[in-house]
Amino acid sequence: MTTSEFRYAHHPADVKKYTTNELREHFLIPTLFIEDTIKLVYTMYDRYIVGGVFPVNKALTLETIDELKSENFLDRRELGIVNVGGKGKVTVDGTVYELDKKEALYVGKGVKEVIFDKAGNEQPYFYINSAPAHHAYPTKKVGKENAEIIELGDQKTANRRTLNKLIVNSIVETCQLQMGLTELHPGNVWNTMPAHTHTRRMEAYFYFDLEEGQTISHFMGQTDETRHIFMQSHQAVISPEWSIHSGAGTSNYSFIWGMAGENLDYGDMDSLSPSELK
Repeated sequence: MTTSEFRYAHHPADVKKYTTNELREHFLIPTLFIEDTIKLVYTMYDRYIVGGVFPVNKALTLETIDELKSENFLDRRELGIVNVGGKGKVTVDGTVYELDKKEALYVGKGVKEVIFDKAGNEQPYFYINSAPAHHAYPTKKVGKENAEIIELGDQKTANRRTLNKLIVNSIVETCQLQMGLTELHPGNVWNTMPAHTHTRRMEAYFYFDLEEGQTISHFMGQTDETRHIFMQSHQAVISPEWSIHSGAGTSNYSFIWGMAGENLDYGDMDSLSPSELK
């Protein structure tokens, strides 16, 4: 089964007036993994789709949705998949790709059939992002050994972290989709600090591997009008191009960042010092 919902884009002047509940309603995706369901959220931010695939009792086939007005989901789109659970498999037009936890798969425009399933007795959780595509690039798996790894931050500022570039243009040819995975080291809680914006791209964050009973405060908004959303593990949040995207947890965690927009330049950021935030 496939379910979908639609989210509009928002003007920053309007977001300043939102209550906590309104902010959560428009930007938070509280439930992504529903048993034997593909859950999709179609946003008007660069027409980005955020989703979760949870095959418990049966394999799940990616179906098109009304918003796409296409015969197949990937007729005019590309797809990024990251497994955040036990070993699983994805079948792309008859070719099977096994994904361990924290491994990724890029699927290009024009593919007709994508099937998600278990690979043995483990339970996979497939987190997916999709963006419009103008060119067909080949499907490619990005295993742990293929990731581009960068060490960032410092224990002194509680933001020591390992960044794993997965679906980025230095590893995989894509039209506009970019995805990566960041792991906070034990005792570290801040992500993407110092903060930044990039008006050329929107972004979505998915948090996982957070200890039960702990929480993450995700920060968004313009630099002089920041807001926060408290989040749990396996939840995602939409980040507009005008917004910062940063967070702090009550323990360490991992998160997946995905983005699309004007360019593929990972370093395209308008950086801010912590003292500039309000």
